[in-house]
Amino acid sequence: MPRPDTTPTPSPFDVGPGAGLRVGYVTKMYPRFSETFIVNEIRGLERRGARIEIFSLRAPVDTRFHAALAQVAAPVRYVPRAPRASDAWAALAALHDRLDLRELPAGVLADLLAADPEDAVQALEVATVAHDTGLTHLHAHFGSVATTVARLAAGVLGIGYTFTAHAKDIFHESVDPEDLRVKLAGARAVVTVSDHNVAHLRETFGPAAAGVRRVYNGLDLDEYARATAPRLPGRVCAVGRLVEKKGFTDLVDAVALLAADGSDLHLDLVGTGPQEAELRERVAAAGVAGRVTFHGPLPQDRVRDVVARAAVLAAPCVLGTDGNRDGLPTVLLEAMALGTPVVSTPVTGIPEAVHDGETGLLVPPGDAAALAAALGRVLDDDGLGVRLADGARSLVEAEFDVARTSRRLMEVLRAASSSPAEARSAA
Repeated sequence: MPRPDTTPTPSPFDVGPGAGLRVGYVTKMYPRFSETFIVNEIRGLERRGARIEIFSLRAPVDTRFHAALAQVAAPVRYVPRAPRASDAWAALAALHDRLDLRELPAGVLADLLAADPEDAVQALEVATVAHDTGLTHLHAHFGSVATTVARLAAGVLGIGYTFTAHAKDIFHESVDPEDLRVKLAGARAVVTVSDHNVAHLRETFGPAAAGVRRVYNGLDLDEYARATAPRLPGRVCAVGRLVEKKGFTDLVDAVALLAADGSDLHLDLVGTGPQEAELRERVAAAGVAGRVTFHGPLPQDRVRDVVARAAVLAAPCVLGTDGNRDGLPTVLLEAMALGTPVVSTPVTGIPEAVHDGETGLLVPPGDAAALAAALGRVLDDDGLGVRLADGARSLVEAEFDVARTSRRLMEVLRAASSSPAEARSAA
């Protein structure tokens, strides 16, 4: 069956720098409701002329999808999972029909034999498709299983791989430092989403991370134009998975403190996750059930509307007990673009976007009283909200426009897909 034409539609972006670049994007799961940044990134690269094939190692489990997915031209291939060692040998034999694997470097074969059989089989499947479709480079998101598969597949084909490191794949207690070191050292380039992450990786992994560079997640500012509709007085919103690192227990406590102090406010909480039952119980125990709406997961256009109409967005992120933490939440950038004032915490890369008193307010993580005070300041002072929103929009336009961030990533991918020497010289 003929492959669909994936030629990107012309756009206002300076299309052309990506001409000839054919990249396989390796993801653990695509699409994923919470990972809009990957969709934004692929759209930005396609507008610059890159031809992309998406590999998803797991079938999606989300029942709702964002409308922006329809604007991605890249075909998606769901890579079969086969957990037996014998499947790896069968996959290797199938690939041998296309490539002379007698010249496979000994280290690559050793890596395949040492890998989990399921990862090895998926890597060989990716390598087969990449060979047949003429891909020149592989890029993975998150330094976990997607990069494992991309690294193995790239080794088989003799091409380069890169990956984007985020947060859980760096900080969570489950991360194997030696495994991550090998991936950092073997990649032709590594990008991550904040200067904080760059510093952490370089300090932790030394020379293996010397070439890591920061490329922020970008927003399409045509879609996130500054909102003009009236904001709802007293309306606080928060968006994210209902998990410990989001700090939503502190937010519930802050709402209770403000309500007890006579503030007429309401919290719109968008998202779902394992902490939902605990949060509902906390809301009820605090006597603020009438002041909190649990919306569950919403599509991107609905989230945008909730954020645009709110008087303030709260992102009270904390360091999880398992080491997990946010990198730089996309919803913070979205709120800043829309002109909604933000209150957050100085966790990981957040202070690179939220400059206290200039583009938002920062409070200590885990401090519900300080969070309540900051939210109260914004709710009670329209002038402060406008000043913060003005500063935030200016910063987003300067640093987080996807036209800018996709250009920087394109430069990384072009250099990395050319040759190891050129990739190192561009670092």
